Amino acid sequence: MGSCSCVVLSSTKPLCRRILITYKRSSLFGFQIPIPNHSSVINLSKSRFKLHGSKGIHNHTCKSTVLGLEAAIDPKLGFRNISDSNQRGFCGSASNWGRQPKLLLNGCPVGGIDRKFSRLVSKVASDYRNHSTSVESHVNDTSWEKIYIKGRLNVNVKPLVIEEVERKDENEDYNLSVNKESLDNTTTVLSDKRIESEIEKEAWKLLRGSIVNYCGSPVGTVAATDPADKLPLNYDQVFIRDFIPSALAFLLNGEGEIVKNFLLHTLQLQSWEKTVDCHSPGQGLMPASFKVRSVPLDGKLGEFEDVLDPDFGESAIGRVAPVDSGLWWIILLRAYGKITGDYSLQERVDVQTGIRLILKLCLADGFDMFPTLLVTDGSCMIDRRMGIHGHPLEIQALFYSALRCSREMVKVNESTQSLVAAINNRLSALSFHIREYYWVDMKKINEIYRYKTEEYSTDAINKFNIYPEQIPSWLVDWIPESGGYLIGNLQPAHMDFRFFTLGNLWSIVSSLGTPKQNDGILNLIEEKWDELVANMPLKICYPALDYEEWRIITGSDPKNTPWSYHNGGSWPTLLWQFTLACIKMKRPELARKAIALAEKKLSSDQWPEYYDTRFGRFIGKQSRLYQTWTIAGFLTAKKLLENPEMASKLFWEEDYELLENCVCGLGKHGRKKCSRSAARFHF
Repeated sequence: MGSCSCVVLSSTKPLCRRILITYKRSSLFGFQIPIPNHSSVINLSKSRFKLHGSKGIHNHTCKSTVLGLEAAIDPKLGFRNISDSNQRGFCGSASNWGRQPKLLLNGCPVGGIDRKFSRLVSKVASDYRNHSTSVESHVNDTSWEKIYIKGRLNVNVKPLVIEEVERKDENEDYNLSVNKESLDNTTTVLSDKRIESEIEKEAWKLLRGSIVNYCGSPVGTVAATDPADKLPLNYDQVFIRDFIPSALAFLLNGEGEIVKNFLLHTLQLQSWEKTVDCHSPGQGLMPASFKVRSVPLDGKLGEFEDVLDPDFGESAIGRVAPVDSGLWWIILLRAYGKITGDYSLQERVDVQTGIRLILKLCLADGFDMFPTLLVTDGSCMIDRRMGIHGHPLEIQALFYSALRCSREMVKVNESTQSLVAAINNRLSALSFHIREYYWVDMKKINEIYRYKTEEYSTDAINKFNIYPEQIPSWLVDWIPESGGYLIGNLQPAHMDFRFFTLGNLWSIVSSLGTPKQNDGILNLIEEKWDELVANMPLKICYPALDYEEWRIITGSDPKNTPWSYHNGGSWPTLLWQFTLACIKMKRPELARKAIALAEKKLSSDQWPEYYDTRFGRFIGKQSRLYQTWTIAGFLTAKKLLENPEMASKLFWEEDYELLENCVCGLGKHGRKKCSRSAARFHF
């Protein structure tokens, strides 16, 4: 039998960087490890599993559970001790249960484990929920930038995690994903449902056929499963961004295991080491995607090992790190708890640590003066050069949502007080900034048209020195009398007036916009239905860049030609976010209208990734077929309409508490304090 190795500890720059705990696959805790064989999924599990990759040594778990291990970490040496003899690393098999297991430091033995430990395994396994599953406070330090485990300082290192494998009894059901009681409640809500149409049945079959297995468990869905595609590039990988609609479809269908596994596996792939050209993308960065690779095992003919290989942007076109992956991960973590009722996952020490590291990366101080998140071009769903560098709306809306999620999930104690304060301050400033400066309607455009420039004072009206000549000619004739939208980007002397659908929809979902603004966005979509929806929902942005503007801004990108791909293409996956926004604003009829349009063509067109032309009439010239998030977006939209009470768990209402505190600094040094009521009711 092959052996199974999992890396359980990582450090940023240790001298000796990895600790491996090996055990025979034939048994663990004295019984066989169940390895399900699902013929309907992509199952890459063979004889041996190991987390590996050039991106660093990552902590990977197969149905992992924190067992209360208290690790004292030396940032220079990587590992110093494991504090409690009753909570040491363990391994074993039926054949060598009493033997001393291998404990390797960078491939070298570093000491034995008490032989008596084998007698403690059952006690530890049965009592794991009573051990370290939360971030404890540290009495002498309130800095949120330091991570603690059970009161011990853990600098730049992931929590130590030991695998826990549950036994499947032939006479009883078991569920590895969610609390059984909460799953039963979810199933009860979803049980009274209509009969699925043939297109929905086809979609579910395709979605399940896109599932990727690792360690015998589902961990995500590949981006596309077109059997005729001979050059899949990275479409055969699991993307965090792409998996969100798949995850919601599974959750709304009462299937939580794959989502829980995905959250844990991607957490263990979180960035900890330098990647591209020896430059660090920042600790806490989530990968854009990962791939399960099957690699021959050295020295053992016919045996293989599975490798999780994450991509942090070093393989992507343009080599851009994904800013939105970590934000989506936090949003999905909250959604998992809300829908399943299983909040124990977000309370785990490693999960709490992951949240805090993502927030640390996003809330880091810099030279930027604005509360918005400064990013490079291609760092989100629009992952090619499209002139969205700076402060694009999509990132700000996801950032705001992730902050609101974190505000709910971060365990408040002495060590996290400053983090919670930073979240609240940023939420307050960000909401005011977006509502005040990104919103345009007929009234606001008239104001911009009459702007004075070169104003030097704290009371300047034209704070960003926007020149009226920047108002594009298409906007003058396009903006309706009623309704409006949030512009795509704002920087000094630059307003990007393009309408970006995802950012506007997610601003509604997260209540980043005021209630009146949110309603105005849907008014505009309804008024401009023929331009933004047309034959296939929904335009990713409007209008498309063309002629000289296309050549300058995109660099003559042959894939982003006018009305194609990210340059004004139509993306059916946006259906679920449109549906969620419509349900929140009590206008589900708009969502039904859009879904009915998509339902006419998606199946017959083989579920394309995107559509081309101004009115979305043609399948995209480079569009992948059987695109998973097209399939999942359709199913999720259907599920949301079917279960509006579940949809309500996925959006946020207005939080007036955030609007009470002004954090923009205008109240200092005798300046006139800005009015928060303007952000609430001015529009």
